[in-house]
Amino acid sequence: MADTPDAIALTLDELREVTAFATRCAESVLPLYERALPGDRRPREAVDAAKEFASGGERSKALRTAAWGAYRAALDASDPAASNAAHAASAACGAAFLHPLAKATQVKHVVGSAAFAARAVEFDADGLPSAADRVVATAVADASPVVVAVLRRYPDAPGGGGRVGELVRILDTALRAR
Repeated sequence: MADTPDAIALTLDELREVTAFATRCAESVLPLYERALPGDRRPREAVDAAKEFASGGERSKALRTAAWGAYRAALDASDPAASNAAHAASAACGAAFLHPLAKATQVKHVVGSAAFAARAVEFDADGLPSAADRVVATAVADASPVVVAVLRRYPDAPGGGGRVGELVRILDTALRAR
């Protein structure tokens, strides 16, 4: 479906719910990052910042700064499982900045953290797709009705994006089918 500039109704409580979901996904794979780079707290700080927003905190510059820190940590990590775990943490913060525009690209703000978490686990399991499948199934089961309702307001996830993009589309399809 083509992207359109149509506005979507999106409340702060819904943003918090989506961010809480994304945070749980990222938090599940933080040990993969911390095992590879035990002294680097940037992904943990991003998850903590996202968790704070989800619990009622402000959408602040500190949240964006934490997201960028985790993103840089992902780029710095040579281990692909750790890199994807850090991307999941960055995406958890990014969920707080979901735009209320009917654009397919916004789907990644809803399920990106889960997709990166699945990819991290897949790398940790020597590329075994069934490892990612388990993470996807857990995320689909964990998503609240609010997360699913928010996702359904957006067009279907766009193509591209390599394996993470494929996981985004798998998550998108599975959540819409609930």
